[in-house]
Amino acid sequence: MKNKVRCAVIGAGWWGTTAHIPALLRHPKAELLCVHHRDGDTARKIARDFGIPLGVACVDDVLAIDNLDAVVISSTVNMHYPQARAALERGLHVLVEKPMTFNAAQATALVRLAAERGVQFLISGPWHYTEHAVEARRLIRSGAIGDLKMISVLMTNFCLGFFRGLPWKAIFADTDSFETAQPPYLKPEPEGSSDPAVCGGGQIYNQISHVGGHLAFITGEEPIEVFARFDNHDTRVDVYDTLNVKLDGGALVSIASTGATMPSERNYELRVFGSEGMIFMELWRGTMQYHPRTGEVRDYRNLPDNAVYPIYAPTDNLVDSVLGAAPNQSPAVLGLSAMKLIEAACESVRTGGNVIMEEVRSDGT
Repeated sequence: MKNKVRCAVIGAGWWGTTAHIPALLRHPKAELLCVHHRDGDTARKIARDFGIPLGVACVDDVLAIDNLDAVVISSTVNMHYPQARAALERGLHVLVEKPMTFNAAQATALVRLAAERGVQFLISGPWHYTEHAVEARRLIRSGAIGDLKMISVLMTNFCLGFFRGLPWKAIFADTDSFETAQPPYLKPEPEGSSDPAVCGGGQIYNQISHVGGHLAFITGEEPIEVFARFDNHDTRVDVYDTLNVKLDGGALVSIASTGATMPSERNYELRVFGSEGMIFMELWRGTMQYHPRTGEVRDYRNLPDNAVYPIYAPTDNLVDSVLGAAPNQSPAVLGLSAMKLIEAACESVRTGGNVIMEEVRSDGT
């Protein structure tokens, strides 16, 4: 067994320096060899400030490092596919940020390539690692709630400033949140969430990518029909989104989501209805209830603040899965499932109709 996993971070911007680099530096079995940023001076400064041996501006320089084992890709969305493909072709284990790619065809190609190379391939989804998500998955997949019939999702966040390309201070104002717990090492680049050519879209790519992956995680089912409507507000990307979805097991899903909630409140309410039970979760509050048809309602313990959105968990899982110390808990097939949902929703908005999706499973078959 390997003693340490030799890693690099590609596209070390706001989230790379907030979550992935700190996670790798604190993991006893990770060795962070290199950090990449498209600006060479910034790359070298990150390397100096975090004590990383090498900072480079060219991805080829990262992939040329001898004995490199794994990379984390946290660049802008438009770079995910070419960078992940290059890393997978090199035989590296990969963790890629959400949203996985621009479209489902790219995501399918990456999943197949990872399978051919026999490497670990993860999508970054912190909510896949909470106690509540794991328990909800167990209840649903074990049949404890009976036949899965309906899921209702309300997801809101204060992303409007990102979608407008505003400066950091204007985005979060006086918001009390984990994002503002300490000043960011690097602030997000404006085009990363406001330019469709760079980010793909707004709420659908930025936040519903979480929902799509999480639905696949807890249910093991795939979207097969999608009807969607978007409102762009005053931006070039979608801000208010509603989706009606049918899963391949027959369950109906409604998703209401906006990035323009007030700074005083954000929601991630997930209500799952089965023929024999219900699961109510509020992910931002860390609460969960199980309502069986017979027996008492089960209230699960409220998650502590640092476990509500465990930002280091995906990176930790990359290292642990490479070492064989833990299963891959957020496989990239979840990202592919989310991309199928996103792509179908965007097509529904473009055409004004219901989209019936091709029978392609998220394992790429």
